[in-house]
Amino acid sequence: MANKLHVKAGDTVMVISGDDKGQTGKVLVVSPKEGKIIVEGLNKVKKHVKPRKAGERGGIVEAEAPMYACKVQVYCPHCKKAVRVKHKFVQEGDKLRKVRVCGNKDCGKTL
Repeated sequence: MANKLHVKAGDTVMVISGDDKGQTGKVLVVSPKEGKIIVEGLNKVKKHVKPRKAGERGGIVEAEAPMYACKVQVYCPHCKKAVRVKHKFVQEGDKLRKVRVCGNKDCGKTL
């Protein structure tokens, strides 16, 4: 697997395939080594949890499961679409800074 992903923690993404197709959420955790991400509120699974300490309750808990990063695209809030990311160099004072921008040719706003 590749070690570089097109999404970062904190990005808003839209699922493009699978059971949650069309839904958006915020990326909580990124695992580049596995090529997976965890998205807030999506890909929910039920886990059977055993009590570990005295007085702690066990039971069935719903949690977000990791999903492959290739199944999501970055969501652009300006054009309200799932888009590919382009990179652009912006001059700030005497330094050049690389920023991510919307890949839609009509939009092009900073993500």
